[in-house]
Amino acid sequence: MAARGSCVSRQRQVLFLFLLGGLCLAGSELGRYSVTEETERGSFVANLAKDLGLGVEALAAKRTRVVCDDNKQHLFLDSHTGDLLTNEKLDREKLCGPTEPCMLYFQILMDNPFQIYRAELRILDINDHSPIFQDKKMILKILENTAVGTTFRLERAQDSDGGRNGIQNYTISPNTFFHITVHNSDEGMIYPELVLDKALDWEGQPEFSLTLTALDGGSPPRSGTATIHILVLDINDNAPQFPQELYEIQAPENSPIGLVVIKVTGEDVDSGVNAEISYSFFDASEDIRATFQINPFSGEITLKALLDYEFIKSYKLNVQAVDGGGLSARCTVLVRVLDVNDNAPELIMSSLVNEVVENSPETVLAVFRINDRDSGENGKMVCHIQENLPFLLKPSVDNFYILMTEGALDRESRAEYNITITVSDLGTPRLTTQHTIRVQVSDINDNAPAFNQTSYTLFVRENNSPAMHIGTISATDSDAGSNAHITYSLLPTQDLQMTLTSLVSINADNGQLFAIKALDYEALQAFEFHVGATDRGSPELSSQALVRVVVLDDNDNAPFVLYPMQNASAPYTELLPRTATLDRMPGCHSSYSRPRSPGCSVCGPTMARCAPPGC
Repeated sequence: MAARGSCVSRQRQVLFLFLLGGLCLAGSELGRYSVTEETERGSFVANLAKDLGLGVEALAAKRTRVVCDDNKQHLFLDSHTGDLLTNEKLDREKLCGPTEPCMLYFQILMDNPFQIYRAELRILDINDHSPIFQDKKMILKILENTAVGTTFRLERAQDSDGGRNGIQNYTISPNTFFHITVHNSDEGMIYPELVLDKALDWEGQPEFSLTLTALDGGSPPRSGTATIHILVLDINDNAPQFPQELYEIQAPENSPIGLVVIKVTGEDVDSGVNAEISYSFFDASEDIRATFQINPFSGEITLKALLDYEFIKSYKLNVQAVDGGGLSARCTVLVRVLDVNDNAPELIMSSLVNEVVENSPETVLAVFRINDRDSGENGKMVCHIQENLPFLLKPSVDNFYILMTEGALDRESRAEYNITITVSDLGTPRLTTQHTIRVQVSDINDNAPAFNQTSYTLFVRENNSPAMHIGTISATDSDAGSNAHITYSLLPTQDLQMTLTSLVSINADNGQLFAIKALDYEALQAFEFHVGATDRGSPELSSQALVRVVVLDDNDNAPFVLYPMQNASAPYTELLPRTATLDRMPGCHSSYSRPRSPGCSVCGPTMARCAPPGC
């Protein structure tokens, strides 16, 4: 039995329908359709695009699909035409048994926005089954002194068809002693009665053999036959009797096979063979014969198969007691099956998205339905997900639920979620079903590369070898994939007199810096430039850091005396005290220095010498 349930999100029970973010979650009645059973797969039922007032393209864009109540794909929607077609040959008898009309309930689900339309399909019966008697031969014992006009109820035939295609009449082979009348039972079916038209005479004719025919209302009608063998008995003036005509009992559906559900006992005041009673089922269906058996001597009725409340909720057993003289009595045993909580809730997924882009607004991840075949409290359900997750569980109609994000997600905070949907019934003990959904958060380029420090100072000793590695700068990007792939570059300098690319180079992949040529402390003692880090996202994001390179002096120049000149003859010799301070001239090599003397501050025309004229 399909049970209606209630659902809770974050452990709180929710008992209302909702409307959120343009999603239409209320159910609407679409219409009633019909199709004849046994039609070929792909038979036309209706054009949903026309009935919904939508074009075929709009129907496909909304991801329209059909879901049947019994979770089987009896129907399918042709996305090219908008036609609703049968997905299989529909057998009315398998779907509904004797129930008429036979209705198949289904829903049409749509996304963008989410909508549910309820509809129903009637399966029209065709006359594809003939009446069948369970017992092909009936034995009927009648006392010879039975009054004319006495009626004898006969076992009815079974016909899987319904309505007009079901059994409509009974006839009997021509004879002068009996005829058949037809009556309606409490269950709405007809049954035959044999009527005695002429007094019997055991001495004149002790037995009869008649043919009973059951006719259905098809065109042309189908029929089934059974033989009635009538034995005329000498007088037995007391028939068995049951203490009561109706017995009502209850049996849980988990009752074991072999359990005695009831014992019926008849009484006969005759003696000898006329008082010996045998018990049997009368007019019993296949289900009853497969589920119960009766001891012909004791009247004990036992289970021979397990009961299932979800399949059959009650049984009506007709018990007959026949004495040795052929007289009989009947009683009815009504067995009501009690439901136990033997079915765990079911979760049927209709649509599922396993990946969501970070920073997206509220997004639908899954649409599913819950169901419990038990009844009462055993069939009521609650549904929830874990707490402290950025997701919401929303109830819709017909036990449908929607799992969606609570808001924008941040992949850098958490890239993956495992969401466990738990559905529990309210039976004792509670039964629970869980379904885990893994959701990946995909990256967008929302983080620029970040250097591990805002500025770098690198020290390089002069006269270095060309292409020497002088240091490494590093940046990180918290995005993923190409959004986190960093490329390093030298940024243009504002110093127009410095050609940066002639001094340093950078590895674009790892940020390693190299000196292009040997540096000269006496020519350049320090220089600065900016380095950029750019990711490969769309659009690209970047950042920059300041790099200062300091050239360290090496003792690579010997002192040189400028005055007096080495090849000049001087009238006197000027000694330079050890403690004299040397003043390097602008633009001169460090080897060419002079005493700090007034008037000697002019640099020579080349870097080779520093000539102080007039000193």
